[in-house]
Amino acid sequence: MTKSQLVKDMLSALDNHEYLVYYQPQYDHSNAYMVGAEALVRWDHPQQGILGPYDFVPQFEDIGQIDRLDAYVYEEVCRYLSTRLSAGKYVVPISVNCSRQDIFHSDFVDRLEDIRKRYDVPARYLRIEITESAAVDGSFIVADFVEKLHRLGYVVEMDDFGSGYSSLNVLKDIEFDVVKLDMKFFEGTIGGRGGVIIASVVQMCQGIGATVVAEGVETVEQADFMRSVGSNYVQGYLYSKPVPEQAFDQLLEQTTIAPMRPMELSYTTLESSGFSNPESQESLIFNRFVGPAAILMYGDDGSLRHAKINSRFIQELDVAFSEEEFLSLDPWTFFDEENRAVYQAALDKAVEKGEDTSCDTWCTVCSDLCGDAKVYLRSEFQLLGRFGNAYQFFASIRNFTLDRLSYEAVEESERKFRNASEQANVYAWEYDIPTKIMRPCVRCMRDLELPKILNNYPESAIEAGIFPPDYADMYRDMMRRVDEGESNLEAVIPLTADRIPFIVRYTVERDKHGRPVKAYGSATLVVDPQE
Repeated sequence: MTKSQLVKDMLSALDNHEYLVYYQPQYDHSNAYMVGAEALVRWDHPQQGILGPYDFVPQFEDIGQIDRLDAYVYEEVCRYLSTRLSAGKYVVPISVNCSRQDIFHSDFVDRLEDIRKRYDVPARYLRIEITESAAVDGSFIVADFVEKLHRLGYVVEMDDFGSGYSSLNVLKDIEFDVVKLDMKFFEGTIGGRGGVIIASVVQMCQGIGATVVAEGVETVEQADFMRSVGSNYVQGYLYSKPVPEQAFDQLLEQTTIAPMRPMELSYTTLESSGFSNPESQESLIFNRFVGPAAILMYGDDGSLRHAKINSRFIQELDVAFSEEEFLSLDPWTFFDEENRAVYQAALDKAVEKGEDTSCDTWCTVCSDLCGDAKVYLRSEFQLLGRFGNAYQFFASIRNFTLDRLSYEAVEESERKFRNASEQANVYAWEYDIPTKIMRPCVRCMRDLELPKILNNYPESAIEAGIFPPDYADMYRDMMRRVDEGESNLEAVIPLTADRIPFIVRYTVERDKHGRPVKAYGSATLVVDPQE
């Protein structure tokens, strides 16, 4: 096909609606919840089939018509969001790419707004992505472009961060809300100098209030590394490739959805001298941006008091207190002897070593309205300085009560199950539906030599020879029904190379929206009644 014919076909394809929007979901790796998606364009060519963007986007840029294609994609996204919202269905914010040439069209934002208003889609469900290279080429114009989008309520993202050579200058001059980190950093071994750079980028973005999304994530190792340096949000083949609209619909129906939370500023940026002034930058950050936090005064005589707390601190405790009421209480009364010792040891270590410390403790807080509330808290401490006969600490908390109770219940259940299963030929496992991760019981690991976690289940178990080849498709079908949320399943399936018959059962657990999230499986040996 000649270039002139390609250009002619490209432009006519806009009028014929031959361009399709594919969606690649973005996930919170800490819980496998979907937090957003990116819109990507494909060309459904009448003769050549589905063509990727590299086959036609550069040509649109060469002929100066890329703004038409970008507006087309934006309108398709608005149409899709409008359809789901009108039907009362869940949606996630969708990112739409904005090309370099779009920025230099003075009316381009107005065109986007006209489309959005026509479909009556709130701006909070649309995000505009600008590539790093586009921002570098015209930073002053881009800054004005971004400011205009912000005034209209859009979230603005920098795409491909790290692919250019002036990223830091761009972040200094332009107020991006989200930074999408180019995973080319991950070529080769994770960690080392590259890992230090990535951790620094995440911390830097925390400091300017920007959220980081790692794109191009393909392995659990990459996602776990990003989580370890403070960034949970990932996009890539690990969770999902770009999928057409209908398949994305199914993902939305099957996956728990959650908002993408702004990254909280690190408390290491706070200066102790500023807390006494309610108008100071320290007080502003403390009250609005750092999460559940308190200023503690720890005396030489072992006394402890809360000098200051923010509103999120009370919310995290989940008790009915005013700030004044809580500040009047003696914190040591919250702890029994054992948990006080743990808490005090963490404070003493911070004083002695001069380093940040943390501890997990049970505490009981009593209010007139709620009565006794027993909570399990993770507390993190940073020593700010010494004032008179007391040390001042910045303390942040997280309420892990439900997690701890669930852990203790599971631990007790597993203990009982281990005792019972040693007397009965029963194997058990837990299957996480969104991530396809299976966690086997101790007996499974011991007898079948399974690892603690099986990814890409059931294929990993089939490859390991747990299921005979002629029963593999039967089990795949069973797991498909589990993924679709069928509540109770049961089948007799031979297991291992010895083809020992077991009754395999599944029970599915759903989230508060009715979507299947976990399944609990068991395999019980079929006993011949004649034996």
